[in-house]
Amino acid sequence: MTANQFRRIALGMSGAVEGSHMDHPDFRANGRIFATLYPDNARGMVKLTPGQQQDFINADPDTFEPASGAWGRQGCTTVRLSKADEATVGEAMTLAWQATARQGRKRGQTRTSGLTPNSARAAAPARKRKKA
Repeated sequence: MTANQFRRIALGMSGAVEGSHMDHPDFRANGRIFATLYPDNARGMVKLTPGQQQDFINADPDTFEPASGAWGRQGCTTVRLSKADEATVGEAMTLAWQATARQGRKRGQTRTSGLTPNSARAAAPARKRKKA
């Protein structure tokens, strides 16, 4: 997967916009970050729950790892783009976007209309399971 493919998946989420955070691209819904690209364009980050993070790491430890420090303990998950496939990143990105969209609605933000999980799922193909 390339940085541009990661970007395309992120911007495929309903209401997603690209911004900049600490001199690298970020992707937001309702003004809240759900994914970023690292400055090296070799890695991305998706903002998962700690449980979701562990599921992705267990399923594909070559692709996913916790981000460093407290961010990683909170669920921020680094994606090694060279090892990633679009279907799996699409699933992780959808989960990150859904959580961010829900947080924005709880806070009463209404900058983005039409936020539904189904609209995001259309941009994220079903995850392929690795054979044991």
